[in-house]
Formats: sequence, structure tokens, C-alpha cells
Amino acid sequence: MRTLIRPTGFVDSPFGHDGKVARLAGGLNWFAQVELIHADGSRELVPVEGIESRFDDALNTDWQRITANRTPLQLGERTVRLDQPQVMGIINATPDSFSDGGSYVDASAAAEAGAVMASQGAAIIDVGGESTRPGASELWEGDEIERVLPVIQQLAAGGNAVSIDTRKSGVMSAAVGAGAHIINDVSALLWDPQSADVAAKSGVPVVLMHHQGDPTTMQDAPRYDDVLVEVFKWLEERITVAENAGISRTKILVDPGIGFGKTVAHNLELMNGLALFHGLGCPIVLGASRKRMIGALSGEAPADQRLAGSIALALKAVEQGAQIVRVHDVPETVQALKVWRGLRDAALTPRR
Repeated sequence: MRTLIRPTGFVDSPFGHDGKVARLAGGLNWFAQVELIHADGSRELVPVEGIESRFDDALNTDWQRITANRTPLQLGERTVRLDQPQVMGIINATPDSFSDGGSYVDASAAAEAGAVMASQGAAIIDVGGESTRPGASELWEGDEIERVLPVIQQLAAGGNAVSIDTRKSGVMSAAVGAGAHIINDVSALLWDPQSADVAAKSGVPVVLMHHQGDPTTMQDAPRYDDVLVEVFKWLEERITVAENAGISRTKILVDPGIGFGKTVAHNLELMNGLALFHGLGCPIVLGASRKRMIGALSGEAPADQRLAGSIALALKAVEQGAQIVRVHDVPETVQALKVWRGLRDAALTPRR
């Protein structure tokens, strides 16, 4: 394994620090240090100033990816900029979702809820028809299509940017045909052997999410020697597979998969080290909304009482440059990000 670069030492403003700070992924965050994670597991804290003199070709490639602008997503009529954090609203058209099961089984109600989320500031609406909560069983493809297609059609017809949350190639194809603009695959194109080819031919952006195991067993006994490094390497391999299938890196997004084959400790380590994943050169999607780790850290609060914890994790993500946060509670998260954005804008405005 080669040395990896994790941006850290974040600063409010680059002014007066020429050559001592770098901009993270073309966004609103600047950093003054990096942590070098070496192949032997040792870690070294290094200032940004003069850092490129330390790099070989592989490290230079990662550095260029960390500091490069992210290409905006063109989603139908919508252009979603990635130089600032965006919100992806969740619509689970399922009776058994861990967080809101049964709320959006009716297609019209689901589409209306998605449209409301968009009006509240969600840039993308993510529609799923199969629960992938821990212990969930597989749903037949036909049933999944029947659940999601009318929702996608109504949302797309209203000019909304729509994502399809599925791991099945048949659902991907049907959803894109109905107007979906992104494929969000919790299996990172591994579950269905046809999915990589279907995703490539669709021409839409694809979210590759890390997981360990499948929903029925993934939380039985997840194990890692170094979860941050292992998830990075796994996603790097999946990006290569996607590129080989014909998907441009500019259309690949990555998600570390909070809660998908991870303990609470694993999830916390991923959240604390999230900036490492900018070295993949792809936008980061973070889905931690209402997840069990919040309950585990707050007296086992049930899913519908995890708003504050969800916002805390969203802010932790955008502080490390995550471009998209996938959430259930759109207006509250949008408000939190507006305040965060106000703080960043103030810090990035030169003093007179």
C-alpha cells in the first residue's frame, strides 16, 4: 500500500497565509496540514508549505485530486454545483425503512413529499424502493420498479433532480428511463453483475457506496484492521472497475457507507477522517441521517428523535469538504448549512 494523504489543520481563511494553505476540492474549506498515512501504519503530520517536495508520482496524483475543483453535476434541467455543500433529500417508498417506513408507500404522497423537499432546498431527491437496513431481505426487482417508477416520473416531470437508490440493473434502467438523473448504488455496482454496464450506458452520474457484507448479515460482526484506509482502498478499486466499464471519473461519486458493515467505533473513525476520501478525486456523499450510531451515542434515541445528531454529523461532514449530505430532515439541515455557509462567507471575505 502506498502513503495516503488526509487533509487536516483546517483554517477559517487563506488570507495572509500564501503558500501555507491549500483549498480543499475547490470548495469553501482551506487546510494548513496533512496527515500522511504510511504503508506501515505510521502517521506523520506535515505542513502544507513545501509539501510537494515530499511527493512521488502517486502522492502527486492524490494531491492534485485533493485540491482540484469538482465538476458540477448536470442533472436534467438542473446544474448542481459542487463548490459548496448540497442536500440530497431521502424518499423511501418502502413499508419497512428503518427511519420512515410506510410514510411514502403511496406514490403521489411520496412525489409530493419529494417536491416539498426540493422547495425547502434539497438539490437532489433520492428515491428508493428496497430497504437496505440491517437485517433487510431482498425485494423482487418487479416490486421495486413498481414502487419507484411513478414517484420518479412525477418528480422528474416537475423539473426536480432525481436519484434512484438501487442495487439492481433492471431498476436502474427503468428508473433512468423514467427520468432519474443519478444512480445511487449501496453495493457500488457489485451486487448485480449487469449493473456496471447498465450504469455506463445510462450516461448518468453514479454513487459508489462502501459496504461490508449484505444487509442481512452486514452488522453481525464487522471487522477492519484500519477502517479508514481499508474503505479508501476498497472505493479506489471500485472506481477503477467503474472506469473500466466506461463510467467517467467525473461522473463518479463516493460514499463511505456509514452503518453498512461498521460498528459505532468504525463509523466515528470514518467521520473523523472523512477528508481522506478527497484523494479519490470524486465528490463525497455522506449518508448518516438518523442512523443507529446517533442512538447509540444518545441513550438509544429512536430513529424519529435523531435530528440533532443528524445535523451534527452533517456539519462534521461539510467541515471536511463533503459535497453532498443525504438526509431525511431537509429544512432543518438546509438551515444549519445556511448558517455554516454564512460563517464561511464571512471568513472568506477580505477585510478592508
